[in-house]
Amino acid sequence: MDEQYHSSQTMRAASLSPTSTLSLPGLDLSNLPPIAILTAHLKDEELRQLKETLRRYDAPLTADVSRASVFIGKVGTKRRAEFEIRARKLVVEEVAALKRSASPVKAVGLPRKRRKVSRAQITAHEGDSTTEDETVEDSETEDESRTGKQVTPVSSSFRSEEVLQVAQVFDKTSNDDIIWVVKLDWIDACVSAGHLVPLADNLVYKAKVLERPKSLNNKSIKAIFATAGKTAPASQTLLATRPHAVQDILDRAKSDVSTTTTPKSTYQPHRSSNHGSRRFEGKSYASSTQPAGKSYASQTAHLLQATTSEYEGEDTDVPQPPDWVKKGVKYSCQRFTPANGPNEDFLDQLKKIRTVRTLIDDDIGVRAYSTIIASIAAYPYKLSHPREIAMLPGCDEKTAVLFVEWKNTGKIQAVEDYENDEAMKVLRSFYDIWGVGAKTARNFYYNNHWTELDDIIEFGWNDLDRVQQIGVKYYDEFLVPIPRNEVEQIASVVHDCAIRLRDDRITVTIVGGYRRGKQASGDVDMIVSHPDLSCTAGLVREIVEALEETEWITHTLTMNMTNTNRGQHALPFRSAKGAAGGVGFDTLDKALVVWQDPTWLTRTQDLAENPKAKNPNIHRRVDIIIAPWRTVGCAIMGWSGGTTFQRDLRRYAKAVKGWKFDSSGIRSRSTGEAVLLEGPEGVVGGSPEDAERVVFEGLGLEYVPPEYRVTY
Repeated sequence: MDEQYHSSQTMRAASLSPTSTLSLPGLDLSNLPPIAILTAHLKDEELRQLKETLRRYDAPLTADVSRASVFIGKVGTKRRAEFEIRARKLVVEEVAALKRSASPVKAVGLPRKRRKVSRAQITAHEGDSTTEDETVEDSETEDESRTGKQVTPVSSSFRSEEVLQVAQVFDKTSNDDIIWVVKLDWIDACVSAGHLVPLADNLVYKAKVLERPKSLNNKSIKAIFATAGKTAPASQTLLATRPHAVQDILDRAKSDVSTTTTPKSTYQPHRSSNHGSRRFEGKSYASSTQPAGKSYASQTAHLLQATTSEYEGEDTDVPQPPDWVKKGVKYSCQRFTPANGPNEDFLDQLKKIRTVRTLIDDDIGVRAYSTIIASIAAYPYKLSHPREIAMLPGCDEKTAVLFVEWKNTGKIQAVEDYENDEAMKVLRSFYDIWGVGAKTARNFYYNNHWTELDDIIEFGWNDLDRVQQIGVKYYDEFLVPIPRNEVEQIASVVHDCAIRLRDDRITVTIVGGYRRGKQASGDVDMIVSHPDLSCTAGLVREIVEALEETEWITHTLTMNMTNTNRGQHALPFRSAKGAAGGVGFDTLDKALVVWQDPTWLTRTQDLAENPKAKNPNIHRRVDIIIAPWRTVGCAIMGWSGGTTFQRDLRRYAKAVKGWKFDSSGIRSRSTGEAVLLEGPEGVVGGSPEDAERVVFEGLGLEYVPPEYRVTY
């Protein structure tokens, strides 16, 4: 009996742990009503784990009881539930619970497992194409971490069913404002099952709300930022609690996991088909000259039919395709993709369509357009004929349709509609907040009906996590590009700091857009390494502490010690069924921080006149990543390419070599053993760049210089 109890408790802890492998990836809590946590009887660690679990599965967590409909906690009796509700100044009257069907989940036909999306299903979507019949694995790339937005592909084929399932679990017999008080065990059950389960005995109390308290969020932007300005800087907090510095940093550094609820606006993306890959819907996207009932897609197809005759002559001067086109090379890591190629004007249009797909939550569409963009970007000639596009891997007739429209009119109507639509402008402005993903942006607009940053601050400040609050506060500054000389200066400061902490064998390699040759970057990404394995363990924490003390780092957004905690070995190989969503993002030790130069010309004079004088220098986003020497080549490689290059690198390693590639190293998919391409101790006497070349060679790939990995 004791063993059985211990086992159940272990499973419970694992289900609430950010590193759990027991939970199934199909669970999606985003459609639930707003959730508030009843903190009574919850220990600090239990509360932290519960919040992380809810956020991981996109639950609409809120601290504002004026909005909450579901209250979750350690509540075992109706009397206790009534007390908790009264304590939050809610005036309610109990609603008699209705009898439920034996299995609401089964009634809506929710699949037990995720279905694999086939090529036929993918290409059936308008404008979509792909190059491989597989679910893309989660792993880190510099582009994903730059915005703090993890790309976690989610199958939308279940979304309509999930909405029905939520309706079954949280049923309402009227339009009354209803609340539910639910036991914590219900969340455990959902996580273990991988989908929503009936409330059953976990429903403690159900009531109709007669009166709610006023919202807590009634401060103006000036009042909130004025209060925030009085808070002690992160460096002062760290110094004041030096004995607990490690835990202090880790507690303060929390990753963003966006939360959302189902959009209620009439401008919702279509959801009846897999991944909702339809163009925009709503009056703003209907052409004024378009016949009623006729979609824009059919209008575009008609344009292709009516205007391609000029391209069909035998004398058309179409250049011979490069070898990678003739051979149908589908992985972008096998070809050279420069910046500023001959088709940038057309690519700019496709990038905007991909942005739309991101904002409407069309994951397959995003990947399809990424493949198309990468393929056209690698094509060395100016496109002149739709047949050229049809030859490119990942492109098809639908891509040719867009090209013909753009070639004949100088524009693509879908892009024009996107740029002129007010809803999309608002979504894009929210999406540009560091720490806010597309789901959260849609929640802000569709569910909360916010249209500007001031709305978020006035009505939703307490619902933002710390990372998102910082993203809002420094919104304008984070959007200012960082020139190359400033990137180099920031890396130099980190390098000097690391040398003082270790020795002069420390290496700092600037990766990301800078290494690909960008003249200005959105943030600064750097890989820090050392030939001695013991010198990289825990180094990221020490660097952050030292730079906070010297005031270069003003805020620590996230701090991950994952690699140190597993002995600096490559990420263990786990199947997609066993891995928790997004696990790849934390495979290396890293700190995502806010950076500000602490020196300015009049600093001494300003501080003499006012000890609280404000530093006028701009705040920057900086990512400090630590890699052990024996796999530093994988780290450099994993953080130097565009998103599609990195995705294709992982897919190539899987399909061609049977390996799992990760920035922390490579493992065999058949044995799970580490594949040490760089040697047991790394490339002795070489540089991180030398190690990267060794990895290319070990993978059987031709070395692609960073400036030719611009796959966007």
